[in-house]
Amino acid sequence: MKFAAVFPGQGSQRVGMLQEIATTQPVIEHTFAEASAVLGYDLWRLTQQGPESDLNQTIHTQPVLLTASVALWRAWQQAKGPEPSLLAGHSLGEYVALVIAGALQFNDALHLVAKRGELMQSAVPADQGAMAAVLGLNDDKIVTACQEAAEITQACVMPANYNAPGQVVIAGEKAAVEKAIELCKAAGAKRAIALPVSIPSHCALMKSASEQFAHVLAKTPMVSPRISVLHNVDVDTHTHPDDIRACLVAQLYSPVRWVETVKTLADEGLKVVIECGPGNVLAGLNKRIDERLQTLSIAQPDGLEQALTCVAGV
Repeated sequence: MKFAAVFPGQGSQRVGMLQEIATTQPVIEHTFAEASAVLGYDLWRLTQQGPESDLNQTIHTQPVLLTASVALWRAWQQAKGPEPSLLAGHSLGEYVALVIAGALQFNDALHLVAKRGELMQSAVPADQGAMAAVLGLNDDKIVTACQEAAEITQACVMPANYNAPGQVVIAGEKAAVEKAIELCKAAGAKRAIALPVSIPSHCALMKSASEQFAHVLAKTPMVSPRISVLHNVDVDTHTHPDDIRACLVAQLYSPVRWVETVKTLADEGLKVVIECGPGNVLAGLNKRIDERLQTLSIAQPDGLEQALTCVAGV
């Protein structure tokens, strides 16, 4: 039963998520109750009732999404779903992968991502950072546009997420991102649009946050993963906790190499991937990256059943 499991990052959250599957899988709410006891506020209530503005604050979004993916994984286990042979997570999702792999304890991961969100939130003053999605332009031209924009504005902008062929997210200081949008459009991008976020993730502006986060990680218990995890930074697997910590530190200011990650899953001979998180963002990206892979979301009861059937036939 060779298959992979992947875990989404920020952007998959929405008010009311997991409501339907929670009615058939009590472990969903139980997992949220466990996380709420650790962090001291009601994550399930925030998830179900909002307000959306609070849910979308990164200090809340990161623990909520970690909990949602772990909850779905527990539902998969209770349904007798087998263990995958490889794991990967998009940005924040990498922490879920490490929990599932046994490298991190759930409660430790909750504290980690809560601190990660806090440090990211405070790394750049409000309204000074920005991110934008660039569609329909090759990677090299986007890199060049970012370099030119950085030179013109004397500010930071760089690729942050290589999400799919022709879909790259850039991040940096607001003026530099705005200039890069102009240059990408001039270079032939189909669309280049600012995203409704103020935290410029996965760029050099997160370096200060990463230095503080390294101290937190150093004190967090970690062991070798039981299942191999492909890391965002180098699209490689690591077994030593110190190497994993180094990847998590660098991940804050380095691009998410999702295209290479998905191609690696396919090159390993895997045919099926389950997306263990709210929504199906990664399923959409994966289909565009490599048609050899079938990605199935388990965020709905029928999706869970379909994935169990599909994996049983692998």
